Amino acid sequence: MSARARHRQERSRGSAGKKILLGLGVFAIAIAIAGGVAAGWVLDTMGDAPSIDDLKPLDSGENSQIFAADGTRLGFIDADIVRERVGLRKIPKALEEATIAIEDEHFYEHSGVDFQAIVRAFVENTEAGETVQGASTITQQLVRNLYIKKPEDTIERKLIEAQMAMDYEERYTKKEILEQYLNTATYGTNGGDTAVGVEAASQVYFNKPVDKISLGQAALLAGLPQAPSQYNPLTNAELATQRRNLVLKAMRDAGFIDASEHSRWASTGLQTERGVRYDTRTEPYFFDYVQQELIDEYGTEVVRTGGLKVYTTIEPRLQQVARDAIAANYVPAGAAAALVSTDAETGEIKAMASSSTYTDNQFNLAAQGRRQPGSAFKPFALTAAVDQGADPDSTFYSAPSSITLTPCTGCPPWPVSGGSSGTISLRQATANSVNTVYAQLVLDIGPEAMDEMAANMGITAELNNYPAEVLGALTYGVSVLEMSNAYATLANGGVHHEPTAIRKVEFLDGEVDEPNLNKGERVISDGVAYTVADVMKGALEYGTAAGQGIGCPASGKTGTTEAQADVWFVGYTPHVSTAVWMGNPNDRTPMPGYGADLAAPIWNDYMTVAATEPCDDFPAPTEPASLGTFFGEYTVSEDYGEKDGEVLTPGDGTETTTEEEPDDAYAPGLEPDADPVGPPGNGNPGGPPGGGDPGGVDP
Repeated sequence: MSARARHRQERSRGSAGKKILLGLGVFAIAIAIAGGVAAGWVLDTMGDAPSIDDLKPLDSGENSQIFAADGTRLGFIDADIVRERVGLRKIPKALEEATIAIEDEHFYEHSGVDFQAIVRAFVENTEAGETVQGASTITQQLVRNLYIKKPEDTIERKLIEAQMAMDYEERYTKKEILEQYLNTATYGTNGGDTAVGVEAASQVYFNKPVDKISLGQAALLAGLPQAPSQYNPLTNAELATQRRNLVLKAMRDAGFIDASEHSRWASTGLQTERGVRYDTRTEPYFFDYVQQELIDEYGTEVVRTGGLKVYTTIEPRLQQVARDAIAANYVPAGAAAALVSTDAETGEIKAMASSSTYTDNQFNLAAQGRRQPGSAFKPFALTAAVDQGADPDSTFYSAPSSITLTPCTGCPPWPVSGGSSGTISLRQATANSVNTVYAQLVLDIGPEAMDEMAANMGITAELNNYPAEVLGALTYGVSVLEMSNAYATLANGGVHHEPTAIRKVEFLDGEVDEPNLNKGERVISDGVAYTVADVMKGALEYGTAAGQGIGCPASGKTGTTEAQADVWFVGYTPHVSTAVWMGNPNDRTPMPGYGADLAAPIWNDYMTVAATEPCDDFPAPTEPASLGTFFGEYTVSEDYGEKDGEVLTPGDGTETTTEEEPDDAYAPGLEPDADPVGPPGNGNPGGPPGGGDPGGVDP
């Protein structure tokens, strides 16, 4: 026999009289069973009670919380229960005393079971002919909450519960028991959420933390666990008042309050105020994004009831800057704008904002919406070309206003518009977003190389190696988040980080997880990234977005899709990458301008505040790119076409776009009536309901 078993046997013998009394009381003393038979049955039943040491407490859980980067709470994650643990030092003495007075007046005198209460309850219940008085102590209720999943109303269960309560009292102090009880008792259900513990109850019924409640409010809470639904002050104020006053009377009778205090609080209103703590969320779109990330990583049950403290990357100050930038610029009626800003060195999401209102539409345009990127996709072809050794200054293409190409043997002709005339360098073609040059470039480097580069840099959308993808004609479109993250790879010298919204997660047991802690992956050399950044400065300095510079070194690219349905500007400094999109979330209504007109000003307003300190240039590469004149099927010499005197030069303001709706940039296999984007749901928010996008117009 183990030491624990011997100890329990000795305790059992020593307390046999108490067990018999308890058994007789619970078993209905009036039955008058033969003493020996009753005593033996009671001892056997209670001896079968499991050891507290061998049991794992049932945990109703605790609500998980999400915090911003500055430590401010964004909100609580929804669960069937609302619960926050608090220490006894934060629980008012009045609430302790009120609970003891109404639930267990001999709490500090008994050893887990109140034998006097058992006899008194039996007598009162017998006289009344129904159950009007309970006898369970706070400790018995606690072990029931912690260890008995579905309590049955049987004598055997009551005896086992009593033995467990006495065991529990031997292991824990009265203060520890009271603290546990006040954190596990149920205080009522409102709006589908059950308040467990006094902190959650105080927040729900009074909209304040429990350490701020009055004596009358403490009495109200103490009276709820016996019948939470019946005495719910939000739904039955009359019964709740009667119950509260009964608690106040018990407190007076126990000597916890005097007659004047009893009279004062018994004549006071309930002082309820429906709380919003567990329903209020700041930055709801980002909150939902983080919640889904957590569920994907840890599972629904852990996230909803695991009491996690989740610290995120979002910066409230930058969120406000992003909202202000969107609000300060023109967004046409029926259209929407979205912005995502990424820390280039870590992949952390610093801002995720849109012009949408969460109460009207919960679809996150910044993270969930997939739209055609137009010419904002061209930098992936540029990066692939530089990675293959193409010198942007010595690689030239003809730049006619329109051109017809043959992508492959047996492929149908591919007509492309959007150019000028004469000969143009790759640098000039990038700054001025010349479609006909980039159509030739992608055939020279291979669309596979472009798409592989895009994927390595952070584009997760389906890519099909179609040449027209260089002009933004993707099958399913990209999100604003993807574009910000992919350009961040260039800003970070060629090292890619996955989009990171969560810095760390703290569990109730003290364990800490940093799910997105990584050093990133180098996908291109810093020399290639440096060269691309240098070329892309041209868009802001003299190209399609001239005039939108922020006074510090920055690179970027405009994008405008078919019929101007989607307009973009994506740009970056050495530290911050920000993407801005504007369009109609429900259809492909043309915007009254291009990416340079509508999206770039938002980017400018945001980045001027968010990305100008420090105001440094892209660092010189440790591994300069090995560049030379690139020779492909479509490249030409620098003086090709000069006889016509129509060479496009930097700074001439030449537009390479057209407001016509072209049908000339579809890759083989991408039909014009394809449905390239669009999340499930009515109205197809976030993507056009149909019509492939050739990406053939842009600055």
